[in-house]
Amino acid sequence: MAALPLNIRALVFDVFGTVVDWRGSIIREGELLSATQASAAGLKVDWPAFADAWRAGYQPAMDTTRGEGAAWVDIDTLHRRILDGLLPRFGLQGLSADELEHLNRVWHRLMPWPDTVSGLNRLRARYPISTLSNGNVSLLVDMARNAGLPWDCVLSGELVQKYKPDPAVYLMAARLLGVAPQQLMLVAAHPSDLAGAQRAGLRTAYVMRPLEYGAGVPGEPVGKLVFDFTATDFLDLAAQLGA
Repeated sequence: MAALPLNIRALVFDVFGTVVDWRGSIIREGELLSATQASAAGLKVDWPAFADAWRAGYQPAMDTTRGEGAAWVDIDTLHRRILDGLLPRFGLQGLSADELEHLNRVWHRLMPWPDTVSGLNRLRARYPISTLSNGNVSLLVDMARNAGLPWDCVLSGELVQKYKPDPAVYLMAARLLGVAPQQLMLVAAHPSDLAGAQRAGLRTAYVMRPLEYGAGVPGEPVGKLVFDFTATDFLDLAAQLGA
């Protein structure tokens, strides 16, 4: 393989928020549910607030799987637990079992940001590219097929039954891709994820997603963190990497 910047030999990507627009996707599907599902007739749901509340439960749910004696469960299961807790708050108790299951699997159908597919294809022309997500493998495969994401490989914390930022997840990716940690770069929109990758010895690229939480809503602060690359989107990152 030809020498690459900083001797980077492969790229791995955070997915939720970095590659795909979870918030916009959930809002769209919620609005479709209100408009088309028979049992949902008359639903008056604040779908942006619902999407935000569902995502807000993500980190606390993962925290329940950490620590001595805690049982690991996959993200599909955690998403369903969060969803079930939100049903009374948003008046969704009337949905059928099939409708609830379909709604929970919206995370398998998240749509990419406008630059995602073209940017990934440019980067893939020079680097092997893979997910490195807390999402379970089946979720990531369904998402890739639905959104046309051109991964060479699908890696998940599920493979080591850990969630980022546990160092085992980042080191697993380097091991399975056959590179040293310092030859692997995580691309993410979340500084805490990138900080975890840095602690495990990976290179990092911060890609800004200012609309992840909605227009005008700030994302996770960068603070004093410094990354190997900072880009406005995947196309900008590809240009910086000569791809």
